[in-house]
Amino acid sequence: MTAATAPHHWSATDAHTAGGAWRFARALDGGAAGLQWIVKRNCSFTSALLFGAYLALCLVWLAIALGLTWNGVPAVLAFALVALLLVGAALRVCARHAADQERTALANGALSVKHQHGQQTERSLFRAAWMRVEPRHGEGSLVELSGDGHQSVVGRYLRPEMRTPLAQELRAALRENCARAHSESKTSSNQELK
Repeated sequence: MTAATAPHHWSATDAHTAGGAWRFARALDGGAAGLQWIVKRNCSFTSALLFGAYLALCLVWLAIALGLTWNGVPAVLAFALVALLLVGAALRVCARHAADQERTALANGALSVKHQHGQQTERSLFRAAWMRVEPRHGEGSLVELSGDGHQSVVGRYLRPEMRTPLAQELRAALRENCARAHSESKTSSNQELK
């Protein structure tokens, strides 16, 4: 199966509109170089904002705990310190995954996929002409990209109903890229014959 066909699970509707606009993709270097899809975790807080909120929370809780300790209730300070440590650990986990993302780029006949999950980064590179874009388990499931003997899954940070349009847009971009590469190779071979 090439990028131009779709399995029976998803329709082959073209996600690329007649006006040339892409729903998820952004052009690399003015569009001539390729397209890029960046799908990020839905996180409203940056690491710096979380740290600032935690610092403010620490100041307030410690002020209250010290005030109660001064008035003869020393156990409150110990509980406040334990609570602050637990909240700090939870916020650290949130901050570590705040920048999680999937970055897919189509350029120069290749599709590259980069998954960033916490401190781990996974990269895959595929030849665009031999790509398969399929649902992993059916409608609304993750999008499986396969080719050249390996596979990668994208769409983790999208709602299930948004994964089908992403797959359709990836297919349309792959078809367009393959058609452009084919027409460029025909043009160059015609020029060589002249």
